[in-house]
Amino acid sequence: MARPREFDTENALTGAMSVFWEHGYDAASLLDLLKGMGLTRGSLYKAFTDKKTLFLKVLNRYEVEAVDAAVALLTTGPTDGAERIKLLFDSIVSAVQNGDQRGCLLCSAAAGPSAVDVDIAEVVQVQLRKMGQAFYVALTQSTAHSGSSAQDRRDLAGLLLSQYVGLRVMVRSNAPIAAIQESVRAMDKVVSGG
Repeated sequence: MARPREFDTENALTGAMSVFWEHGYDAASLLDLLKGMGLTRGSLYKAFTDKKTLFLKVLNRYEVEAVDAAVALLTTGPTDGAERIKLLFDSIVSAVQNGDQRGCLLCSAAAGPSAVDVDIAEVVQVQLRKMGQAFYVALTQSTAHSGSSAQDRRDLAGLLLSQYVGLRVMVRSNAPIAAIQESVRAMDKVVSGG
């Protein structure tokens, strides 16, 4: 009879997410992961097969915890769509002001391992498309963009997604807060139609 797992899988994934978020996929060593997850080498490989499979599980969890939350912010609520976009970009500034320089795990994956691994790239692209669609929905629910064509809103949604990813990567690279605030102010002007 197989022995039951002696650890909580969700806690282990939380630990792995922290390690990948801090170090990035490539720089996260096996020792870092074992320590962060509180597992032995055998337990890690038995439960998660390998580093890549573990990272894919972490990305899926990040989608539920962070990407879906951003999508919900952009697509629902009583406020104008442009205001919801502003709230999302303002949250980047707030995170940095509160000492969070990790950026976005999805954005870090987009700038890192997805360039060389097709499986990781596929997961990253699905999540980025979800974010892009959420920006589009927010723009369709924006008074400032009510007269825009669907194509113009799609184009602007793509620009917003690119800016979002870029800002999150800038945060990760310890860019000065003033540069991040400047970019957010510029995006606010674009979104508000001013």
